[in-house]
Amino acid sequence: MNKELVTLEVSNGVAEIVFNRPDSHNSLSLEMFHAIADCGESLRQNQNIRVAILSGKGPSFCSGLDLNIAKTLAEMGPEGREVADELIEHRGSITNLAQKVCWVWQELPFPVIGALHGVVFGGGFQLAMGCDIRIADPGTKFSIMESRWGLIPDMAITQTIPNVLRKDQALELALTARIFDSIEAEKIGVVTRVTEDYLRAARDLAEEIVTKSPDSIKACKRLFKEGWHSDPQQGFKLEAQLQRMLLGSWNQREAALAAFEKRPAEFKVGSSE
Repeated sequence: MNKELVTLEVSNGVAEIVFNRPDSHNSLSLEMFHAIADCGESLRQNQNIRVAILSGKGPSFCSGLDLNIAKTLAEMGPEGREVADELIEHRGSITNLAQKVCWVWQELPFPVIGALHGVVFGGGFQLAMGCDIRIADPGTKFSIMESRWGLIPDMAITQTIPNVLRKDQALELALTARIFDSIEAEKIGVVTRVTEDYLRAARDLAEEIVTKSPDSIKACKRLFKEGWHSDPQQGFKLEAQLQRMLLGSWNQREAALAAFEKRPAEFKVGSSE
């Protein structure tokens, strides 16, 4: 993981991932794509993490594709073809690099909160869609901007945005590439909540989540990820499967006892015995 482009801190079960190209509004250079993907991959097996917060340093969350890359792709000479291949070729994985930076957050077993501010454009918008929950500053601006450059949004958006918007809403935003504000974003469901102290709100939510059983947290994320658009038979089966796994486990018993006894629970990380 490139520590310079993406920083990671883990404390008390909360991972804070910060995009660290503030001078360019955290735009997505090729190196930035790799740094974000590597960071997400590095969290997969970390049993100490129960929730993550994704944010951007400086004036914005993420302004989308780096302009130097955009120009290289527009010229589409040898260098442009090489960059295009690096981003969109599938190399033994379900996702290519462009898709991975957004989808990797959905593949993590714990919830990911996006703390959004400044501009959330193009690839930045699609990164936000990869989060499970999104909290935004009132001044945040959003856009699915790819059609402005003669392109389509292709960073796992087919799998993320149907959980957030109706098809007609998403299509209108993608076709027009128009910029919209946080008021509209909250109204149509792009963001969960709008608040001036957006980062503090994300941290407060994370702190609330980590008081719950780590097994329950992971099972909840899996339940909604896999069951949200499932048919009834698959959904009911998943509910029963996950509940059976939790019932009677050490952490489930501790959660119940702590609730009855009105005390903080003391969970075992990684326990499902």
